[in-house]
Amino acid sequence: MVEQPKTITIDDWTVRVRIPTSSGSHPVLVLLHGWTGDEKVMWIFADRFPKEYMILSPRGLFDTPLGGYAWHPIRSKRWPEFNDFSPAIDALQRLLTLDNFPAGIFSEVAFAGFSQGAALAYAYALQNPQGVDRIMGLAGFLPDGVEELIARQPLSGKLVYIAHGTKDELVPVWRARQAVEMLTRAGAQVTYCEDDVGHKLSVGCFRGLESFFDI
Repeated sequence: MVEQPKTITIDDWTVRVRIPTSSGSHPVLVLLHGWTGDEKVMWIFADRFPKEYMILSPRGLFDTPLGGYAWHPIRSKRWPEFNDFSPAIDALQRLLTLDNFPAGIFSEVAFAGFSQGAALAYAYALQNPQGVDRIMGLAGFLPDGVEELIARQPLSGKLVYIAHGTKDELVPVWRARQAVEMLTRAGAQVTYCEDDVGHKLSVGCFRGLESFFDI
């Protein structure tokens, strides 16, 4: 059983949460929305994730000119670099500290990000591999400037699920294929689902996402 999701403030940060009612330790899943999203938009996936997971869905740190929020400041270049996500990475590290949660409550930490949120999930995992067990990147991309981190193979033994559409008009499919190749070189065990859709998750890849939790 789980509590009804609610929106709270943690360390002056707006976060939507779903908390299992059972006591003891729980795996935690951090949902990271895409460009112009907020703490609620990723909730479409929440019912598909195992009930034993505590879910945290924070709001992006930066306003966008189109409304909603983003995970890095506005840049003139098309694709953000790893360092552009530093403020968000630092904020996520603070969110997942013992100041906010008691020791031993997290038996596993997973990240699921959509589009720009996937890029943040990859960046966070590459910088803090000890704090992540599995990563899900949906219609996303790997930030530029991660080559040195990849060479260190920081994701050895980590589980990664990547899903992308061949008709994605916002993030071309080659960015997902590049992420598969580079994260594999970083040591991750990557499961890849590609389908004939646009900037969204297909039905088949949705099933693969659910199955990913059984690995």
